[in-house]
Amino acid sequence: MTLKHRFPLALAAAFVLGLASASVSATTLRYAHVGAEGDAQTRFASEASAAIEEATNGGVSITIFPASQLGGVAEMVDGVSLGSISMAHHEFASLAQSVPDIAVFNAPFIYRDAEHALRATDPTSPVISEMNEQLIEEAGMRIIGRMYRGARHITANFPVTSPDDLAGKPFRAVPLDIWISMVRGFGADPTPVEVSELPTSLMTGLVVGQENPLTMIRSDNLHEVQSHVSMTGHMHSILAVFINENVWQSLDEEYQEAITNVLTEKAEESLRWAQETEEELIEELTQRGMTIITEEDGLDIDAFREQVLAQINRDYPNFEPYIEMIGEVE
Repeated sequence: MTLKHRFPLALAAAFVLGLASASVSATTLRYAHVGAEGDAQTRFASEASAAIEEATNGGVSITIFPASQLGGVAEMVDGVSLGSISMAHHEFASLAQSVPDIAVFNAPFIYRDAEHALRATDPTSPVISEMNEQLIEEAGMRIIGRMYRGARHITANFPVTSPDDLAGKPFRAVPLDIWISMVRGFGADPTPVEVSELPTSLMTGLVVGQENPLTMIRSDNLHEVQSHVSMTGHMHSILAVFINENVWQSLDEEYQEAITNVLTEKAEESLRWAQETEEELIEELTQRGMTIITEEDGLDIDAFREQVLAQINRDYPNFEPYIEMIGEVE
């Protein structure tokens, strides 16, 4: 073979080797969450994943599995712990099976406002840093980011203005212990239901009410099975973004930094999304036939606060030092 013929073959071989090298060096992460299409958490995962791929110049790509495709909350968290799922996001309390006190970040009525909630859940904050050490040790996971999803409000197929209105009624609880305590504080009968089963459970009467951010109330079309929204704002919903520790340690340091930078930026953006869309969501839900109940309409938020906090204090007395640490975050 002449040099003239060898040269194109050498170039082709080098090109193939280059592609093989690139495919080996690229890392694909499996990212799971329970959010449905139209929920802010779906937007968060999509935009964060695209930004991470761009920030790492394609070194890290992410395949997203939304809407409980890889299982419910428990299955998703177990998957990340075992490494079959690379990363996920969900309520902090979903990690409490490994580190019970981490559920404190979902305790109702503990944040001054949305901005305080976001600052208190920064992965670099003292309380999250302490929890992360335990999470790595106990479950092989770490928190690397968070998302502000919005204040959570009560919906029902009848007006709710105080805990008396929910007394003894079956009310959906996220299948996590702290939600069961909170719903009991509402005066209701806590009934654990996965989010994927929520519309059906409301339709059949298994539960008569639930609580969620406005964005989820809209995205899941709960106006079809619920008539009223009581603007209790009892909890600021902050979702933890968590990753398998072995997966995290396998990433180059520059990739780790790029990922955490993207997630920090997206956390701030998620807060703006919630703030900018609240009035729009209220108007849209009203147009869809829901009645919005506020303090001006007789909603007794103080009664909810008093009963719910009393229940949480009874069930979780060990939360007190962490609540103090959260309160000290400026």
